[in-house]
Amino acid sequence: MNAIRPEKTEAPETDANLAAVTEVEAGIRDFVRNDVAYLRRPAVETMTSTDTPPLDATAEATVSNVNSLIQRVAGTSLTEIENLVSELEALRDLLHSEGQRVQREIAGYAQLSQQAMKSTRMIADNVAQWKRAAENVRQT
Repeated sequence: MNAIRPEKTEAPETDANLAAVTEVEAGIRDFVRNDVAYLRRPAVETMTSTDTPPLDATAEATVSNVNSLIQRVAGTSLTEIENLVSELEALRDLLHSEGQRVQREIAGYAQLSQQAMKSTRMIADNVAQWKRAAENVRQT
């Protein structure tokens, strides 16, 4: 009995999943039908009622319509990507120039620090000499 009960509890879940999958597939089918009908409309509208389109012309028109659809969809994305790439290149150039500026400033601070150390050393040496001279004067 225990083996039968889990099957019964899984059956509604399986049915719900199957219904959801079927609904999604139906939506996709409707979308594709509408999209294909939209793509075929311009080729049919340009013909007269007595004309029958050759297979190559219909296929070529469909390919052309698909290409224009792809270009419309991808055009905006490509433009945004190109803008983003140019912004990133400008940012890279800015960061490169700022990095060079920071390196120059660090080199300037290092040179200033070395000069300060030399000056401090000279002052310390002079003070030490004065101290020795003062001690010599006191001792005499």
